[in-house]
Amino acid sequence: MLTIKGRSVRTVDGYAVDLRTFFRFMKMHRNLIPKDTEFAKIPIYDLNADFFRTIQLSDVYEFLNYSMKDRDNNSKTRARKVSSLRGFFKYLTVNTQILQENPVKNLELPTVRKTLPVHLNMDQSVALLNQAYQATKSATRWRDFCILTLFLNCGMRLSELVGINIQDLDLKAAELKLLGKGNKERLVYLNDACKQALEQYIQQERANLKVIIDKQALFLSSRSGKRIGARQVQLIVSKFLKESGLGGMGFSTHKLRHTAATLMYQQGDVDVLVLKELLGHVNVGTTEIYTHVSNEKVQQAVENNPLAHFKAKGNEK
Repeated sequence: MLTIKGRSVRTVDGYAVDLRTFFRFMKMHRNLIPKDTEFAKIPIYDLNADFFRTIQLSDVYEFLNYSMKDRDNNSKTRARKVSSLRGFFKYLTVNTQILQENPVKNLELPTVRKTLPVHLNMDQSVALLNQAYQATKSATRWRDFCILTLFLNCGMRLSELVGINIQDLDLKAAELKLLGKGNKERLVYLNDACKQALEQYIQQERANLKVIIDKQALFLSSRSGKRIGARQVQLIVSKFLKESGLGGMGFSTHKLRHTAATLMYQQGDVDVLVLKELLGHVNVGTTEIYTHVSNEKVQQAVENNPLAHFKAKGNEK
């Protein structure tokens, strides 16, 4: 998956977790281990082709039922598990012919309920940026303000932000190269807010770091001089959300991506196909979750109907 299909490390790790969970469940389900064995410690190194040949579709349904009831997995998580299993058994039958029959060929994906993405409104976004800007009175906090500015203006993913290198940035051309899912590169154009935040971070903070270990990385840990990690960015975002009075409202780092996309679509009149390219989506169907419209726009659309002020003759009153 990494080499041939070009999937991200995070995606591959997720599939590996799904497969390990399924195999451990199978050994537990078939009573092949002592009953007091901790689930996470169930060994699966001894499984082989003979074991895989015994798996039936009913086993997978038992596993999905277990995932829902015992592990509280939602439909989206269970859908990923189904994708993992279908990919694995397709590999065993089509690619390697280890199995003659694919036991999950008729396995359907669970229906995933579509929900509106959680996002900050305009006032909340401004409050968050103001809170981070106030912290820049300390010269060592420009990085945090810059990170929030990029999230809210460019709609980039967390993995894309932490992966930015210095050579990916061209401030004169106002361009930033991102490495997205599936190792696909795309260009993001920087507005004035992003350019100013990047310039301040590079000049006021990054240039003054005493130790720089990862010289290529744009965003660095001020303590270690190494590339900032995803978890550290999440803690930064959580900190400023809390300080700006937005903590405990379901907002997170990924919700800032939702926010950027929603604000651009609702208030920036950005076309959905343009938004698709900006966000790095493969299919426009993925982008459409960001194109939900506000109640105000629905009301405005009804008011703008040319028949809105129609009055039947004889009913002028």
